[in-house]
Amino acid sequence: MTEPEDLIQAAQAAFAAATQPAALENEKARFLGRGGRLTELLKGLAKLPAEEKRTQGARINAAKERIEAALERRRGELAEAELNARLAQEAIDVTLPGRRRGAGGIHPVIRTWQRIEEIFGSIGFDLADGPEIENDWYNFTALNNPENHPARSMQDTFYVDASDEHGKPLLLRTHTSPMQVRYARMHRPPIKVIALGRTYRVDSDATHSPMFHQVEGLWIDENISFADLKAVYTDFMRRFFETDDLQVRFRPSFFPFTEPSAEIDMMFTSGALQGRWLEISGAGQVHPSVVRNFGLDPERHIGFAFGSGLERLTMLRYGVDDLRLFFEGDLRFLAQFN
Repeated sequence: MTEPEDLIQAAQAAFAAATQPAALENEKARFLGRGGRLTELLKGLAKLPAEEKRTQGARINAAKERIEAALERRRGELAEAELNARLAQEAIDVTLPGRRRGAGGIHPVIRTWQRIEEIFGSIGFDLADGPEIENDWYNFTALNNPENHPARSMQDTFYVDASDEHGKPLLLRTHTSPMQVRYARMHRPPIKVIALGRTYRVDSDATHSPMFHQVEGLWIDENISFADLKAVYTDFMRRFFETDDLQVRFRPSFFPFTEPSAEIDMMFTSGALQGRWLEISGAGQVHPSVVRNFGLDPERHIGFAFGSGLERLTMLRYGVDDLRLFFEGDLRFLAQFN
């Protein structure tokens, strides 16, 4: 019969040789399992005399306790070794600079939006907002753009697979001008309002985008002239670009919703764009038919309207030569403005 002390030494040696938890559990089964060597010793007690059985049984129980203690000790050593290996693998160099979440910033076009709101708000203009999905009447007809009018071809847009209550197709608005009508039909003169928002047309190149932003301005009262338009818009240009070194001119043009109509051009008198006229806006005196669609009497109420693209203003303010940069999401470009 194997002596308990020999079994203890054999178990300790086997446990020490096990380098993985699974191998250690296999050695446990070999010594302490139902068919293990310690169990064989216990079975052999039945063949011994009663006095020797008590003595040998005590020795075997003591051996079992020591083997179990050696097993737990080795389990602890393997667990600690595994933890140390993981810690070494996942070690963090605390001397490295921290990884901070980058702070967001305001998009340059939205900066222009906010600047326009601030400038016109300071001279008493209200701010209006309306739907981007419009019906035909507000987007075209109410603005003196009847069906089959050739001016509609200048504003090809995206139609929605739905119709209004009159069976007319809905569309993504081509300008923020519908807010002229919506706002004027809900308010009484004097009316001073700007409407900013997204608009949509089938255009896409370095200076045009299928989606762009526009500001629409409207001032209606009993005695608002073209001179007021020139004064307001010229003052806006100088405040927006923060310089008096620019000139503004009104060039005759045509828009269905204004009569007379003008293109507004500007020219810097210093800097990189010095001496070059740049188209900046469309404007004019509100057409009598549009005033009637406001629900007002054109013999009594008169006023002006203008529409400007926010991307165009932003490009000129920051010296950007390709409108598509505003929509590509390149952080190297956008970070320059924050």
